[in-house]
Amino acid sequence: MRFTKVVAGSAAVLLGLLALSGCSSGSSSSASGDVTLTFWHNSTTGAGKQYWEDTASAFEKLHPNVKIEIQAVQNEEMDGKLQTALNSGDAPDIFMARGGGKLADVVKAGQAMDLTSGISDASKTAVGNSLSAFEIDGKNYGMPVAVLPSGIFYSSDLFTKAGITTPPTTIDGLEKADAQLTAAGIDPIAVGAKDAWPAAHWYYNFALRACSQDVLNAAAESRKFDDPCWLTAGKNLQAFINTNPFNNGFLTTAAQQGAGSSAGLLANHQAGMELMGAWDPGVIASLTPDTKPLPDLKWFPFPEVAGGAGEAGAMMGGVDGFSCWVNAPKECVDFLNFMVEKQNQEAYVTAFQTLPASQDAQSVVTDPALKDVLAAYNKAPYVSVWLDTLYGQSVGNALNVAVVDMFAGKGDAQGIVDAVNAAAAKS
Repeated sequence: MRFTKVVAGSAAVLLGLLALSGCSSGSSSSASGDVTLTFWHNSTTGAGKQYWEDTASAFEKLHPNVKIEIQAVQNEEMDGKLQTALNSGDAPDIFMARGGGKLADVVKAGQAMDLTSGISDASKTAVGNSLSAFEIDGKNYGMPVAVLPSGIFYSSDLFTKAGITTPPTTIDGLEKADAQLTAAGIDPIAVGAKDAWPAAHWYYNFALRACSQDVLNAAAESRKFDDPCWLTAGKNLQAFINTNPFNNGFLTTAAQQGAGSSAGLLANHQAGMELMGAWDPGVIASLTPDTKPLPDLKWFPFPEVAGGAGEAGAMMGGVDGFSCWVNAPKECVDFLNFMVEKQNQEAYVTAFQTLPASQDAQSVVTDPALKDVLAAYNKAPYVSVWLDTLYGQSVGNALNVAVVDMFAGKGDAQGIVDAVNAAAAKS
């Protein structure tokens, strides 16, 4: 698997991420050497939740003096709860890390542990350059567990019903496919705009096509939209929205909770497509009527957009990982190394139906859609982290809200640029 840095310097990142993490209050240790690690993650149900319980239990058996207290936090609540805990000085020992500006801000605040000397050689070999997603000023502050490039997941059965013979490769082709699905009585694309970030991902990908890699690098440092390509991306998105490609009620649709979510609409053949990261097959499987993988689920890359400066095949995505609180005991680093051992990463693939950070575990990826994601990812000239991750929480939130305003008909392309620059000026 090949990784390409998008950012240099203080916010070195590759990909950005689905949201994995854990939360409860800080660690404790006794005079006898017993240690309690608190761990927050965002897998609140099913096989994912069980995976972390099993992994923690296995670590405890190898380390009898360690007890891991787990708290599963709903994904949409994670960022806010984690930031509150970090600011209170009573954070979880093990918490979600997404790299980019978000992690850089946590490091700058002195809230994350420098893991550079604690990451084992075996871990470095297994996860390779994905470690650079958590590199800040030449030091490492996180351990990757999954790589999550994005693209469009779709129902091949619904495509066949609508007369679509091949997945689109251009935006014009996507608009044609949308029209065919609509004519067949099918909502073309599901989007969970209620949660903001799924709608914002559409802008991220239009920006990836409109802006060069150099512009992405510069924006990672400045956290500003100074290049005209950012405005172009917004105008291209507005033109796409004007074709009415999304499900009815998309502004009040959640992303991943329940059958009525955007993932649920695809899982139950009520919409043809969803733009999402590589965790989506697992989420979709949890929302099908039999809670099994969707048999006809397939994937294609975000289409190319004519006239842009982005390199063909570039991808938007994320790296899921975990960091240690600055005051966590040393056993926290041991647990991070344990996470990426081959057998644990193989079990992770099975539980979450996604792509592992460890190259040693890639052979257990059998889902056809995910194999296509992995093939495109390995050929991509570069992969950019999610823009809200890249810019940090305050700027990223302003970006996401401005994009949702456009989806709601209350904002425009210039409003997105203005919102980011205004937030950057305050940060």
